[in-house]
Amino acid sequence: MYRILIIEDDRAIAETMQRQIALWGYEVRCVENFKDVLSEFTAFDPQLVLLDLMLPYFNGYHWCSEIRKVSRVPIVFLSSASDNMNIVMAMNMGGDDFIAKPFDLNVLTAKLQAILRRTYDFGSTEQVLECRGAVLNTSDASLTYQGEKLELTKNEYRILQTLYENMGKVVSRDTLMQRLWETDCFVDENTLTVNVTRLRRKLDGIGLQNFIVTRKGMGYLLVEE
Repeated sequence: MYRILIIEDDRAIAETMQRQIALWGYEVRCVENFKDVLSEFTAFDPQLVLLDLMLPYFNGYHWCSEIRKVSRVPIVFLSSASDNMNIVMAMNMGGDDFIAKPFDLNVLTAKLQAILRRTYDFGSTEQVLECRGAVLNTSDASLTYQGEKLELTKNEYRILQTLYENMGKVVSRDTLMQRLWETDCFVDENTLTVNVTRLRRKLDGIGLQNFIVTRKGMGYLLVEE
């Protein structure tokens, strides 16, 4: 049973979402203490977080950043402030999706199911992809290089998985954006650039310099040396 944490200060909205999501067999909890959301997150250890943007004490960006320090769990932002700036900010802070209020509860549930399926349904057989000695393990979305294991965010994993599956071939930016937001309407070039830059920095940190090659005006690729 998947655990879903709702971080929403409007009690009526939070309880309505809780009832709807629970009908599908998920364990759902609503945050009570908005001064210390991280403690409730850690205690519940959810597989997905629904995070309102406007909260008392600290906003959703703050708590997304705090959660990202300890977990790569999918985070779905909820807000009536659904302008492009807020959507881009949410994605850059580590969010996986952005749902504008008001929303249809059935659509919300369908989106959550799709995210959970993409995130955790890797199948029972472990798959390993390798390039230059760096092993991408699809069973736990991690990268191992020279004995060091690198934990990847969901977006970082999707980028690497797509590049590994097309080894030696240029993957266009459009293709990568489609893989990052398969069910979303909003796609932003800057968000992809931020994700690739952050991923390259992490790869450099474990000794994989120039692992992702840029082909200007075309896209990215991995090249076996």
